[in-house]
Amino acid sequence: MQMSRNIIKKLIPVITSLGLVATAMAGCSSEKMPKGRTESTKSTQPLSNLSYWKQMHPDAAAIMKSYGEITAIQEIENKTGVKIDYQHPAQGQAGEQFNLMMASKSLPDVVEYSWNNYPGGAQKAIKDGKIIPLNDYLDQAPNFKKLLDENPEWRRQASTDDGDLIGFPFIRPVRKLQTHSGPVIRKDWLDKLDLPIPRTIDEWYTVLKAFKEQDPNGNGKADEIPIMMGAGELAFTGAFGIPNGFYHEGNTVKYGPVQPEYKQYLEAMNRWYNEGLLDKDFAANDSKMYDAKITGNQVGAAVMAVGGGMGRFMDLMESKEPQFKLIATPYPTSQSGGKPIFGQMDNQIVGIFTAITESNKHIAETVKFFDYFYSEEGRMIMNFGKEGTSYTMVDGYPKYMDSVMNNPEGLPLAQSLKQHVLSADAGPFLQDVRYMEQYAARPEQQEALTVWAEPSNEKRMPPITIARENNSRYASIMNDIDTYKNEMIVKFIMGAESLDKFDEYVATMKSMGIDEAIQMQQSGLERYNNR
Repeated sequence: MQMSRNIIKKLIPVITSLGLVATAMAGCSSEKMPKGRTESTKSTQPLSNLSYWKQMHPDAAAIMKSYGEITAIQEIENKTGVKIDYQHPAQGQAGEQFNLMMASKSLPDVVEYSWNNYPGGAQKAIKDGKIIPLNDYLDQAPNFKKLLDENPEWRRQASTDDGDLIGFPFIRPVRKLQTHSGPVIRKDWLDKLDLPIPRTIDEWYTVLKAFKEQDPNGNGKADEIPIMMGAGELAFTGAFGIPNGFYHEGNTVKYGPVQPEYKQYLEAMNRWYNEGLLDKDFAANDSKMYDAKITGNQVGAAVMAVGGGMGRFMDLMESKEPQFKLIATPYPTSQSGGKPIFGQMDNQIVGIFTAITESNKHIAETVKFFDYFYSEEGRMIMNFGKEGTSYTMVDGYPKYMDSVMNNPEGLPLAQSLKQHVLSADAGPFLQDVRYMEQYAARPEQQEALTVWAEPSNEKRMPPITIARENNSRYASIMNDIDTYKNEMIVKFIMGAESLDKFDEYVATMKSMGIDEAIQMQQSGLERYNNR
């Protein structure tokens, strides 16, 4: 026995500086076997190729066939000696192809997906033997384990209600990365009309009325659209103390659209619509209509993203309308001096996990491989690519090169970045705030990320899961509720349905099962708090 152990020790390859072990330690007594897994399913061959199912971001799909073309991934492969074989579902078919893949007996080694969207959630995927929880392998992932130990809330968000770690998550560690959209307004229009930045609903009404009546675009036509946004927009429902969905007060779950405050929101929007302050096409705008109205110098305010909205439109209008300037406004409140409660904010753990499947023959080695992504060197590569190719270090700061920021082929910045890094996408790594400081580099964009981070968000729901036995019932209720709610919001705002019928609308929601859905959310919140 001692001789066998000595032989095995001599056969173990030298551990690389990256901490990757090249052989699977079959039969090692210190490694726990996960539920349903047997020794015979493991391989003693070294990890050299990894099949990886991952949905492509549309900006990436427009310029490449595989994520294997990305500078960061090529650098990861060079550093680790592991070749990633990407499998990308067709654009717009990820959900359908995921379901077909789950029905097969042989899966890729890893699958990156929003696993709580698996029928029954991530816990059901584990019980079905589709994916392997990481709990028993954390000792093989010291970088990842350290992050979870130092940030208990991250671990909670990365786990099922039973405490199983779903997979390797995409992590946004700071508020500036979690908040990326909010209300914006034409600063040049405010200045022209000598108006302050609106902060309350009443101040917004005053500003929008002036935009409508005082020709701020200066063309002599009454063609201004004071504000353009969708129905039930969080930026403005929040001013009335409720969101357009579930929230909690003192750990008691409530549903915003049936609260009395929601009627107040609808009354304000109905008034704006009737007076021509809200875009008449608010319920029908598509991306082309949206872009045409803003670049046509018609829109005074909107709700948009910091990069694909603010940055993109300021770039497009730079030569056409040099005075065009967008600035972020605070999320509005009902009273002067109030602090906004609700605003756009992502969870630190986004909810997309790179999970190891039951088909993987190199679990320990795969864990070690992805742990490298969370190391200091791995993080730098995933966020900035290869030094000298996509970034250079300037006084200790990783600065994207001009070839990235000003693509010689004329690609938009979002697409140019995707040629080199995954920082603007998702994956098993920690996003770096220095990426955002360059992606949203205009002072107005950086200010926006600070302004939009003001809401306390203490009432927002954490990433709970619905109990497996309630999953189909909950989905059925909420599909019907959402359809009815969205139809009625539009009717109330446009005046096709009188707001005198709001109580009747609430009663209909109750008859459709909203109280039952609230209770399912309540149970989910309690399980989440006990993780």
